[in-house]
Amino acid sequence: MKPTGLYRAYAAATALVLPFAARARVKKLRRAGISAHRAHEVLGHATERRPGGTLIWFHAASVGESLSVLSLIAAMGRALPLARFLITSGTPTSASLIAKRMPPRCQHQFVPLDGAGPLKRFLRAWRPDAFVLVESEFWPNMLVHIRKAGVPMALVNARLSERSLKRWAKRPKTARFLLEGFSLVFAQTNALADQLIALGTQPDKTRKGVDLKSLSAPLPVHGKSLLDVQHALGPRPVWAACSTHPGEEQEVLTAHISLLETQPDLCLILAPRHPERGLEVAKLVTDLGLSLSRRSTGDIPQAQVYLADTLGELGLWYTLAPFVFLGGSLKPIGGHNPYEPAHMGSAVLSGVHVNNFADTYAKLEAAGGARLVSSGANLAQLAQDWFEHPVALTQARQAARDFAGGQADTLDSIANALIDGLDLNV
Repeated sequence: MKPTGLYRAYAAATALVLPFAARARVKKLRRAGISAHRAHEVLGHATERRPGGTLIWFHAASVGESLSVLSLIAAMGRALPLARFLITSGTPTSASLIAKRMPPRCQHQFVPLDGAGPLKRFLRAWRPDAFVLVESEFWPNMLVHIRKAGVPMALVNARLSERSLKRWAKRPKTARFLLEGFSLVFAQTNALADQLIALGTQPDKTRKGVDLKSLSAPLPVHGKSLLDVQHALGPRPVWAACSTHPGEEQEVLTAHISLLETQPDLCLILAPRHPERGLEVAKLVTDLGLSLSRRSTGDIPQAQVYLADTLGELGLWYTLAPFVFLGGSLKPIGGHNPYEPAHMGSAVLSGVHVNNFADTYAKLEAAGGARLVSSGANLAQLAQDWFEHPVALTQARQAARDFAGGQADTLDSIANALIDGLDLNV
């Protein structure tokens, strides 16, 4: 299919704004502490050498997408012991976490901007043998230039919002032009697979997969940190609220105040989604009259609230807490990944706004590993119920762990399908 007028207009517009976008992007990375050398990766300049042999390129835009694909890369690496892997992402946070959990034979670069110059430089430098896009970041120039280079493409963990689907449906020719180049597509649900076919993916190469987040390895836990915090807590009961957003901490803290009436030694581990909000959340805690310790300042958990305003330690908090409230769900944000706490044996409480993981929460709730709450008061009620009924809490924790581990056998089948679909049997 030939490029549509809409795509040609997009390509022309990106060429005009590219110098300004590049300058802004490099400045943003530099402000986040990324070296000038690495920040210029967004212009397609490679800062590492391409390894010899087969190279498979994965792109995952955000932290969650990046981490969800690492287990899949590891599985493909076991099946293809001579292959190498390149993973690109867009944020400093994702780069930092990937660096800590990178599978063998894997390198990271910041994704090039969606312009002809950066993409051509990137493709000349890395010469990938296959490309795997994770979830839903459809950059038109990226897809077109990869296809022009003759690189087979796959889309895994495909997830599009209703808004995105409606927007693409209004541009059917351009959607088909961009999507028909995928050699293999794994959608998160059967309904989405049908919708992607309607937009332009090839029916015989589009199938329902599984949410890769369900196949991710358990989050890492630093052993000494775990022992130190456990020693500081002693016999105190604990619960956690993680990945919270503005407007949710107030509800969580109000629930904690209610729980303290029956359990005065109770400790709440509060880990906001964005640790840079630490000062804001700390003020909220103290304004409510609660005592506070902060992880970022080196405190140990001796207060009523332990503010975990650090990055990369969620595995530690999920290990310590028998159950966790996951944020992004009391407000219409879409919810966060329940597989992460479930893998660690932590039962899950969540608000009802979980459209990003609707199928997952429905199944986890049916299995007994999660409960949905409608408000801060309801959160306090269900948390109190678990504290008062330890046998039920133990059963919920086991149900969560069993649910998280139940789909792991699917990983190798997805890896093998990608190897076959991208003609990587080397």
